[in-house]
Order: sequence, then structure tokens, then C-alpha cells
Amino acid sequence: MVSSMNRLDSLWLAAALALGLGVAPASAQQAGVTHRAAAGAAGAETPAGSRTAPPPASAQAGSNSSSPASANATGAASDDPEYEIGPGDVLAIDVWKEPEISRALPVRPDGRLTLPLAGELKAQGLTTEQLAAEITERLTKYIDHPAVTVMVQDAQSRRYNILEMVNHPGSFALNQPTTVLDAIAQAGGLRDFAHPAKIYVIRKVDGVEWRYPFNYDDVSRGLRPEENILLKPNDIVVVP
Repeated sequence: MVSSMNRLDSLWLAAALALGLGVAPASAQQAGVTHRAAAGAAGAETPAGSRTAPPPASAQAGSNSSSPASANATGAASDDPEYEIGPGDVLAIDVWKEPEISRALPVRPDGRLTLPLAGELKAQGLTTEQLAAEITERLTKYIDHPAVTVMVQDAQSRRYNILEMVNHPGSFALNQPTTVLDAIAQAGGLRDFAHPAKIYVIRKVDGVEWRYPFNYDDVSRGLRPEENILLKPNDIVVVP
């Protein structure tokens, strides 16, 4: 009888302690751990002075972004009202009902082009709309109410460079979506003594150079797909 009472007292004591201590369910404890881990991750900082950054999501290979970087470069240039014309671009200039003036012209290395009646025009740094307005103003001296349309037919001013240990280093036109792996293939592949795990992309953003690491062997095996970013104009791929 005494033994039964002791067991009963022990059960009541255990229950009272559980209530008094406010023991939380296991799921709540797990949530607390998760919260602390998330808080720690949020507080993580890039080491001071580091210029290495993770690729922005909009520039990753396979992204569904509709930005010009992930679209065909020529089509993007034609559709982008903010695209700035540069040397090497081929422009389709159409003057309505004036076939003798309408034509496709390359922008010369000095950033200029010459159009009949309109004369020599500075195209570099202008949008297609701005250039069309300039041509329209000049043609009004000879044609009543000219209707001028300018489109980028071939965006050759958008280029990237690939350097060092590839078979054909140099400058390449960025006239279609191009990943780092694509760029290496277009440059003829890696040379025998290249360091495939030490490749990186240099990209200047707001005047600051950032390095994006690229491991050729891992990406080729389907690992680290986030490193196989889409290149942007003026990117430099360095293959040590």
C-alpha cells in the first residue's frame, strides 16, 4: 500500500514539475533551433575587402528572367529602348517611302555613321529613338514630315573577353545568350596546363570589380550550376 502511494506521489511530482517548468513540445524546440540558425545566417557578413560575390539570380544559366541579358542579344537590343548604340553595331535605318535613303549601316570605330541627306551623325551613346529623332530633324530640310525608324540589326558592340589558358583567347561578340561554359567552348577549350578550378569572371558593377568563381570540372559534371552564369557585355573570363 505504501509502495503504491509512493509511486502515485512520484507521478504527481513529475506532472507538477513538467507543468512548472513549462516543458515545450519537441516541435517547438526544433523551431527554436531553426530560428537561431536562420538568425545566425542572416548576420553573416562577407569578409571586409572581399570582391568575390555570388552570381545574381537574374544572370544564372537556366534563369527564366526576361531581362536583356537572358534573351538573344540582337533581339534584346532591338526591343530595349535604353540600349546605347556603340561602335560595330549594325543599324537598320528606315525612312518611310524613301528607299534610296533607307539602308543598313555599321557604326564606325569613331562612333559615327553617314546617311544620305542627313550627313555624318554621331550614333555612339545614343538610343535608337534619339538617333531617329536626330535623323528626322536633319531630313526635314529635304523631306516633308519624314518618318524615321532605327533598329539595331546586329549588336556587335556588346562583347566579352576570355584570357590566358584557352586555345583562342580574345574578344567575342555577345550576340546570343552565352554562359561561361559556352565562352570556353567558343574559345577552343582549355589548354593543357590550365587550372579548371581557378577560373573566374571579372564584372564591373557601378565602378567596382567583382569576381565570380567558376569550377570547370564541377560544372561540366552537372555540379555547381549557379556558377555557370550568363555573361554580360564587357565581362572578362580569366582562365589561369
